[in-house]
This record gives sequence, structure tokens and C-alpha cells, in this order.
Amino acid sequence: MSNIINQVAYLKTSREFPAEVDQIANILTRSYVEIAGAINDRSIGLFPTNRPAITGNAYYVFKNQKHQSLRQVYTFTTTANIPHNIDTTVISYIGAMYGQYTDGTNWYGLIPSTNVAGGIAGQIVFYLSPTDIVFIVGAGAPALTKGIIVIEWLSQP
Repeated sequence: MSNIINQVAYLKTSREFPAEVDQIANILTRSYVEIAGAINDRSIGLFPTNRPAITGNAYYVFKNQKHQSLRQVYTFTTTANIPHNIDTTVISYIGAMYGQYTDGTNWYGLIPSTNVAGGIAGQIVFYLSPTDIVFIVGAGAPALTKGIIVIEWLSQP
């Protein structure tokens, strides 16, 4: 493969240190920068329900410049609309929308999809309005007892 953005994906696993103290200081300083860079280039595993978190994901959709996304989690026990409290006037893109739910026995995937009346037979779909997460329950979809939705978005640069 060529043209991969993260040519060096991981930290060095070993390093040799010189005997001179001033040279060790330089190596340790460079090591700190390498470690911070490698860690900061990974997705940050925070999935909060009460406010957005910076994900650590890097999108290059604006003039090929790095832009981070925000993520928030929503839990629910019904298919009533959920206020998402995201200022949609500053959203440039939705990076990801996904979710799962259970009927108390089995787990099912939610489909980010259409706002067409009736939805998809046997499925629960959802979409974002300017103010809410809106569910559409297709005929024959399993009953819902609880679920979770994750939304990741990019604000305007």
C-alpha cells in the first residue's frame, strides 16, 4: 500500500541510550514528543452521555487539514424522540451514527436511515432532525426495552 497517512503507527519498542547525560536528555525529550504524538493519534475512548467529548479521530475534509470530531452517547427505553442538544447550525459533517437495542433477550442494530413514513419492515431506524433523534419503527420490528445511540460529528472549522 502507498499513500497511507500514518506511516509510523506505533511507538518504538526499544531504545539505546548513550553514556553522556546531555545526549540522554535530548533522547528523553524526543521520546516524550513521540509518545504524546502516538497516543494523541488514537481514538479517545470516551463515550459520555451528558456532554460531547473530543474523539481524537482525525478527519481531513477541509483543505486537507486535520479536524477532530465530537462524540456523544444517548440511552433510551422508548422510541420517543430524544433531544440531542447539538447545535446543528455548526455541524459540517456527521462522521458516524450507530446504535443497538434489546428486547430483553436478543440484541439488534439500529439503522441510521430515512425519515420515510413506515420505516423499514422489521427494523427500527433513526435520523437526526435539527433538535431530536427521531425513531421510525417498521412493521414487525422487535419490541424495544433499552438501547444506545452514538453520534459523532464535525463542527465547522
